[in-house]
Amino acid sequence: MLASALPSSPSAFRPTGLMSTDTILPQLLELICDLYDDSQGFPDRTDDAQRWYNRGYANGVIHALQHLGYARHVAAALELDAPDPSAGHEALPWGRAYRHGWEMGRKETYDVMETS
Repeated sequence: MLASALPSSPSAFRPTGLMSTDTILPQLLELICDLYDDSQGFPDRTDDAQRWYNRGYANGVIHALQHLGYARHVAAALELDAPDPSAGHEALPWGRAYRHGWEMGRKETYDVMETS
């Protein structure tokens, strides 16, 4: 369902050779800023699960970066959402899309950052 319009993911930045964190981090920060721009107004768009997925993906990337020690970089890049913008929507299609995006963004960020 959502696979046809998935956002650019950190796996797109997976190094074929060894890339440094200094190379990957700016790309991830640009990705989350782009996804935040593309998903503005997502809480009011329950008819657009892709927008919710994209916001979840961005927030999953942010979560991983913060836990890897890059919270300062993330905070400098953009103003973050409230802690859980999908609260109260978890069982609904758009809430599930958000959660799936969050899980994928988190997982793929750890994957690419561990290979750097």
